[in-house]
Amino acid sequence: MWQNLLMSDIPDIDIDEQAVAEEDAKLDKPGMYKVLLHNDDFTTMEFVVFVLNHVFLRTPAEAVTIMLKVHNEGVGVAGTYPLEIAKMKADKAMNMARAREFPFLCTVEEE
Repeated sequence: MWQNLLMSDIPDIDIDEQAVAEEDAKLDKPGMYKVLLHNDDFTTMEFVVFVLNHVFLRTPAEAVTIMLKVHNEGVGVAGTYPLEIAKMKADKAMNMARAREFPFLCTVEEE
């Protein structure tokens, strides 16, 4: 039966049209958001370094540098992430602070 099939019976598929359709179907990269740490008069520098090490996975040297920026300039960037991850990390850091009765504030801002 398939022997009777002629080349003219096969639909002409334009490869370029398929490539364009596939390219149009690609998803955009998610927007990135900065997690900002804000200075206050009560949260200890040691705690900020601890949070940067354990929540934001910063090296000890990076953590100290960011903590000093927060201390001296009032705000510092802990990291940049997709929105859901940024919110989760900010919430985790603030929950850790609340458990230790620090008024530590983290906010999330679009990059």
